[in-house]
Amino acid sequence: MAVPIIAAGIGAVASIVGGIIKNGQAKKQARAAEREKQRINNQIAAFESNRQAVINPYSGVTSLADMATDLSGDLSNPYDNLGVATSAAEIQMEQTDIALANTLDTLQATGASAGGATALAQAAARSKKEVSAGIEAQEAQNEKLAAQGEARLQEQQMAEKRRIQGIQISEGGRAQNAQAQGATFQFNAQENRDMITLDRMQAGLDQANVNQANANASQQAAIGSIIGGVSNMASTAIQAGGFSGNNSKPAGPGAGSQFSAMSGSAGKGLND
Repeated sequence: MAVPIIAAGIGAVASIVGGIIKNGQAKKQARAAEREKQRINNQIAAFESNRQAVINPYSGVTSLADMATDLSGDLSNPYDNLGVATSAAEIQMEQTDIALANTLDTLQATGASAGGATALAQAAARSKKEVSAGIEAQEAQNEKLAAQGEARLQEQQMAEKRRIQGIQISEGGRAQNAQAQGATFQFNAQENRDMITLDRMQAGLDQANVNQANANASQQAAIGSIIGGVSNMASTAIQAGGFSGNNSKPAGPGAGSQFSAMSGSAGKGLND
């Protein structure tokens, strides 16, 4: 019966030694994981403290209202200064007077009758009147056409000024909007890069947490192995003492001291 007891004692010792070794390794792994967590946390804190500030991409946008000017001062009434063609009427009256004077001279020279002279004077007057009316109508028409032309010219000039003004305002707004969109794009691109970097750091931190948890689990398993080995050794020592008692032989002067040494080693391993 001594062989099974010896084998059980050897197994207990192996369990205790293996548990001590695994416990030490688990502690080192746990401490390494803790250091890695601290390193990554410090790295994340430093990175976040140096991230770009949140911007307002429209902070530089200004009002374009001052580009819209009042164009009414450029307007005028081209029909305001239309004149009446009085010169033609004056010519008419002058020519009529001349015609009458000539008619009277002719009557006096020829001794013609008064009726013939009157008829001649009337014909001359009608002729001059028609000429005068034609000139007057032509002058009035010319002034009307000139006024209409001036009105169309002013309309075209105003339309062109409004068009240029509209282009300036539109282009000014487009340039400001493009600048704001560019700033937004630049900010978002940098934010995406920062988030990728932070995600990678967080992944490292998560892995460190997993490593630490695994190390703690391994340490608990090692402690359990040590405790189990100590229990087995105690049981073996009791059994060895019992058999020694039956054979009326002492268990040996080293049995108690060996158990105490193993227990002391196990306790030292747990504290390392």
